[in-house]
Amino acid sequence: MQLKIYNSLTGEKEDFKPILDGNVGMYVCGPTVYSNVHLGNVRTFLSFDFIYRSLQFLGYKVRYVRNITDAGHLTDDGNIDNDRFIKQSRLEKLEPMEIVQKYTVDFHEVLKKFNLLPPTIEPTATGHIIEQIELTKKLIEKGFAYESNGSVYFDVLEYNARGLNYGELSRRNIEELFANTRDLDGQGEKKNPQDFALWKKASPQHIMRWISPWGEGFPGWHLECTAMSTKYLGDKFDIHGGGMDLKFPHHECEIAQGKACNGTEPVNYWMHANMLTMNGQRMSKSTGNYILPMELITGNNNFFEKPFHPSVLRFCFLQAHYRSVLDISNEAMLASEKGFSRLMDAVKILDEIQASDVSTVNVQEWLDKAYSALVDDFNSPILISHLFEAVKWIFLLKDGKETITAEDLALLKEKLNAFVFDVLGLQTITEETGSDKLDETLQLLIELRNQARKTKNWELSDQIRDRLLEKGIELKDGREGTSYTIN
Repeated sequence: MQLKIYNSLTGEKEDFKPILDGNVGMYVCGPTVYSNVHLGNVRTFLSFDFIYRSLQFLGYKVRYVRNITDAGHLTDDGNIDNDRFIKQSRLEKLEPMEIVQKYTVDFHEVLKKFNLLPPTIEPTATGHIIEQIELTKKLIEKGFAYESNGSVYFDVLEYNARGLNYGELSRRNIEELFANTRDLDGQGEKKNPQDFALWKKASPQHIMRWISPWGEGFPGWHLECTAMSTKYLGDKFDIHGGGMDLKFPHHECEIAQGKACNGTEPVNYWMHANMLTMNGQRMSKSTGNYILPMELITGNNNFFEKPFHPSVLRFCFLQAHYRSVLDISNEAMLASEKGFSRLMDAVKILDEIQASDVSTVNVQEWLDKAYSALVDDFNSPILISHLFEAVKWIFLLKDGKETITAEDLALLKEKLNAFVFDVLGLQTITEETGSDKLDETLQLLIELRNQARKTKNWELSDQIRDRLLEKGIELKDGREGTSYTIN
């Protein structure tokens, strides 16, 4: 079956034709590691994990590159105090690269819980400073960039004057862009307000800085992805993905950099995952409508009545198409848990089904429909609906109300397991071991002790510590939080 992908650049579903037959080069914008990965990020990365798994299932050899942004970047007002890494390092009294390490570890741990496959290559921005400097030099040589007071900017007007089209991905008119843009970031250094930074001069207070031909500074946010994607996938590659929020300006700038530097469209298919909302509203720290992945998994939150296993959440996410807005709520999670349990029960029961001489179920027709959903722009909700068609059969087979031949039974087992575990990436929920329960209990006591310390209830705090110590459990307070050792 012909795979079709919705291309954000053209706004249409297109037949997927890889540059190199049987191979796929895919780049996905990774996290900026200055804080805990949030649930919206998880939805995006999980969507592309599903796409990655699907491409492999369909027989493609995939080189999947997902970067780590570990270099600081100024916000639009150009204020050094708003550099996310520096701001967080001051809050936590840590070096910026300690912040990077801390939240990179958090990112990997959270994604591992959701059973995301690691990318083929995971490059970092700070590990590719040389490539970014060389790319900037090339853009200056070609007349698409200019140096100003130690910073280098991409010349958007010059780009358009040469018949290219800045705004083609987001379908924005260049005149409107200029009319609605203030020169906050450039502080008067830019020729045009819409020009974006390739390299920024570091102020004396800026900690993360590197030597360049234009003086000490740091790379622009958009530059790093162009440098890393082209290094590992070539000047032109198959798929570039990311969240919908990155379409403009980040991906727009990537297209401009790639075309200006290499004279070709850098990507054949642009893919964007949509937003995640909660209880019908956008998730935001400022409004309080916000939850971290681990808070949902542990149940330590005020939005959900119980903890939910990562596979249940993964199942919930995949019941919406990656291009659709997904809303989660307590009711949605409970329904997903019920559906997930029924699916897993069916997989288990399938091993107990006995073959017959005749099939009253059409396994090949079912399989064709499942594949059709997968190749139709990775339509996970339709795929799941077809899996539940098989679930219905399995319970009827168990009750003797349908029959199936040995050949069809083997095919059904093979493909249902492949779709559930290899493509959807779901995992069987096993009973918690004693050590798991002990760890959860100790984490709860540590949390209660931390709350007591915050309210200056030192008596309760010391009592928890001392009673645990009597049982051979020693609490250790450090910069990373409270840990424990069992003697």
